[in-house]
Amino acid sequence: MPRATDNLQQALQPVPQEALVCRVRNQDFCIDVTCVKEIRGWTPTALLPHAPSYVRGVINLRGTVLPIVDMAARLDFPVTAPSQHSVVIVVWVGKKQIGLLVDSVCDIIEVGEDALQPTPQLSCDQVQALVTALVNAGDRVIGLLGLDQLLPEIDAAES
Repeated sequence: MPRATDNLQQALQPVPQEALVCRVRNQDFCIDVTCVKEIRGWTPTALLPHAPSYVRGVINLRGTVLPIVDMAARLDFPVTAPSQHSVVIVVWVGKKQIGLLVDSVCDIIEVGEDALQPTPQLSCDQVQALVTALVNAGDRVIGLLGLDQLLPEIDAAES
């Protein structure tokens, strides 16, 4: 009989050794640090017609057009206007760069295989696709974000 950790290993290969913890509406989430290119302050975006509701728009990042995903909207949390304290985490998803709008960046944590737990089956498919596992970090439980699911239209063949 397969163990829960076997299923996690299939979904998370490779398991991050360190993760950047960010906050979205008083909830902590983490991202594999090897995917993080930079962290920058909020910059107003240019709107894109017909973009998904969770895409705030695009910015020009040193000559690269960068889509900005509002993580609150993507995770179905109430959306509020970005403030001067909001942060954009620039990440690599395959060969593409995406900006993630979050409330703050909190920490970098070490992630051991023993700290990973599967996302509960109570969650809807969309949440399970975005939050690939839960990380036990002391007294906190932090959702590990699956970056490849942020923009479903990014073809896996381009990765």
